[in-house]
Amino acid sequence: MCHYQVDKMGRGYQGDPSSALLELLDPEQNANFLDHYLDVPVDLSKVLFICTANVLDTIPEPLRDRMEMINVSGYVAQEKLAIAEQYLVPQLRSRCGLTEENASISSDALGLLIRQYCRESGVRNLQKQVEKVFRKVAFSIVSGEETTVTVTPDNLQVYVGKPIFTVDRMYDVTPPGVVMGLAWTSLGGSTLFIETSLRRPTGGSDPKVEGSLEVTGQLGDVMKESAKIASTFARTFLMTQEPENHFLVNSHLHLHVPEGATPKDGPSAGCTIVTALLSLATNQPVRQNIAMTGELSLTGKILPVGGIKEKTIAARRAGVTCIIMPAENRKDFSDLPDYISEGLEVHYVDHYHQLYPIAFPQDQS
Repeated sequence: MCHYQVDKMGRGYQGDPSSALLELLDPEQNANFLDHYLDVPVDLSKVLFICTANVLDTIPEPLRDRMEMINVSGYVAQEKLAIAEQYLVPQLRSRCGLTEENASISSDALGLLIRQYCRESGVRNLQKQVEKVFRKVAFSIVSGEETTVTVTPDNLQVYVGKPIFTVDRMYDVTPPGVVMGLAWTSLGGSTLFIETSLRRPTGGSDPKVEGSLEVTGQLGDVMKESAKIASTFARTFLMTQEPENHFLVNSHLHLHVPEGATPKDGPSAGCTIVTALLSLATNQPVRQNIAMTGELSLTGKILPVGGIKEKTIAARRAGVTCIIMPAENRKDFSDLPDYISEGLEVHYVDHYHQLYPIAFPQDQS
């Protein structure tokens, strides 16, 4: 069995390794693979090749065609906790010369470490943090400051410093013009707030006076296009709901996606942007503790998106009680274990007409 990380291959003056892999990974050819370095034919038909990659875009298309793609999601908090308790803690404690009698980490401390310090998809950073804790514990025991140490949430900061992630959501209560979306990042899922504000009113309802939309927040090209599509559809949709409301047509608006230093791209915020614009135009806040994800077409169809597992985990972490997602993602949500999906009110929509009454219920105070 051989293992390659194919998205890291580099092409240079010495040649292109992907060309050799084309023959190497093709079951029709690799029975008579010729090693040009040794000039010896090798039968590789019985070898299992496992290739890993963090991104698929950098893998050449002919090479990708010879592979079976298996998408592996990151660990959830419960899985990380089990890995830490059963494997990482015993291994790293032994490596630092400690025993269970003189050094231990409580489950609550591990849970806090995972939530506020280690939100990456894997457990590599968690391993580093646990090892840091045991190194400092070992030093304090050797120097005579302590004889036994139990790490709890109360003294965790002594060993790993201030938490990196201190809040799970920017708004406890979302005002008009602000809606919570769900995003996928390299650290897994996260909440993504869309903020809209009136930059400068034009006044009146003259159809000749055209408003504008400014977008900020270091958005990529795809997300900027989503904002334009959302603005066009929001104007059309508002005309059907409130024909006398010309707010979106005549006003100069500003749309911002916090955290401005983080690049953002992708189409999955389309329905969230429309909802934020309609909330601002009607001066009505959306239902509290609701989050949504879904790509929006120009006619209002809600298209499927990826990262449902990670986004659902982020929603639970932020205290969301209701999630709106595309109808075609129903199968992705149904595959989630119960400890992730239980207690969540989930709505599947395939057009924005179905989303609107959920986000703006009539009996909302």
